Amino acid sequence: MDEDAVFDVIVIGAGPVGENAAARVVRGGLTAAVVEKRLVGGECNYYACVPSKALLWPMELADAVSRMPGLELRGPIDTPAVLARRDEVVSHFDDTGYVDWVEELPATFFRGHGRLAGPRRVEVTTPGGQVRGLRARHAVVVATGSNPDIPDVPGLREARPWTNQEATSVQQVPKRLVVIGGGPVACEMSQALHALGALGTTVVVRDDRLLTRTEPFAGELLARSFADAGIDVRLGRHPVRVERLEPGGPVTVHTDDGVRIEADEILVGTGRRLAVTDIGLETIDLAANGPIEVDASMRATGVPDGWLYAAGDVNGRNLLTHMGKYQARICGDVIVARAGGRPDDLPSLRDTADDRGAPQVIFTDPQVCAVGRTESEARAAGLPVRAVEVDMGAVIGAELQTPGYTGRAKLVVDEDRRVLLGATFVGPAAVDLLHGATIAVTAEVALDRLWHAVPSFPTTSEIWLNLLLEYGM
Repeated sequence: MDEDAVFDVIVIGAGPVGENAAARVVRGGLTAAVVEKRLVGGECNYYACVPSKALLWPMELADAVSRMPGLELRGPIDTPAVLARRDEVVSHFDDTGYVDWVEELPATFFRGHGRLAGPRRVEVTTPGGQVRGLRARHAVVVATGSNPDIPDVPGLREARPWTNQEATSVQQVPKRLVVIGGGPVACEMSQALHALGALGTTVVVRDDRLLTRTEPFAGELLARSFADAGIDVRLGRHPVRVERLEPGGPVTVHTDDGVRIEADEILVGTGRRLAVTDIGLETIDLAANGPIEVDASMRATGVPDGWLYAAGDVNGRNLLTHMGKYQARICGDVIVARAGGRPDDLPSLRDTADDRGAPQVIFTDPQVCAVGRTESEARAAGLPVRAVEVDMGAVIGAELQTPGYTGRAKLVVDEDRRVLLGATFVGPAAVDLLHGATIAVTAEVALDRLWHAVPSFPTTSEIWLNLLLEYGM
């Protein structure tokens, strides 16, 4: 084996999180190596956030046109054109542009499987089987993300189910689709594929509602939209056996109530598992199955000399791409400050937005947008809570935007401090309201100050006024 190549920082994983970590340390004057065995740019850019929106937005636009008097939708959605556009936004699954971006930082890129091999040391196994040793002067950052999880149902793995990866990279939309799960992936892809031609879509949900981690009305409004579109949602059901007699043939799902569901494909959207398999955690006495426990600076706890960092999904704090990128920026800045012996330059680590202001958008119809804590989460934490809800359709700006606008909004307030703990908006184009709520929750803007943030007329943002009036301002 050749002598180890030495860098200030080694980043394992070149998705959005790893890219951000590398960019921050290089900006701070450190050298960096970036290791990735799959597509540089990561799951989000090729098989999740980006392609799923390319599939969903035509559905959203078509729905908006169909609701607006004076506009006419001429014919169905052109599925081949939508798929071609999807291929365009994912660069036809070619990561050359992302590799160029990493090297232009500048950072040194290594294609292969990165594995910890003791303190500050990483071994890279190339696609050809060669092993290259790397050594870090200051830090190693693990940013390997997560992978789709397949539940342990008899016959399910053998049926070769779709995950988000196959669903977002689909080339031939099945006529009949059965979806297992009621979370964001299951809901988004059910609607997208149904709109693109999977007219016989059945969604099997173990829980009693969709989107159980959101406010209850979000799942209720979405279930109503599913029913209106002809998507069959079966709540409180779960698969007990799956059969596929031949590759590419039909699949049969047996549910716990004795019902058989036949489809051309099965999509599993039941969660994620941390991508920590065979990355060498055991070589530094950490649990091999993760998560990698970290402090507020993303530094791994329990590692002597504090040289290991973990950002994004692998630390288990928040499995959202934008939050992983945020963690990577914190992580990179901290590494630079510590490497330069400047502890006074460390970013403020009193708390992180993971705990208070993490926003999420589920790009279904209607959109589900939330930040901070739900009412049930706040009450479970023992906080002094008051919640208010209003009908978003009562705002003239919403009705102008979408005739017959259906949606709800909710604020969760800490009564003692009179600040927002959380906010949820459900409705067409509700995402436009979210960042204002994210600022209010993260910055703990007092309600008495929010009252003077006057929304413009006639816009949907007047929902803020209605919410504050409902609260009693």
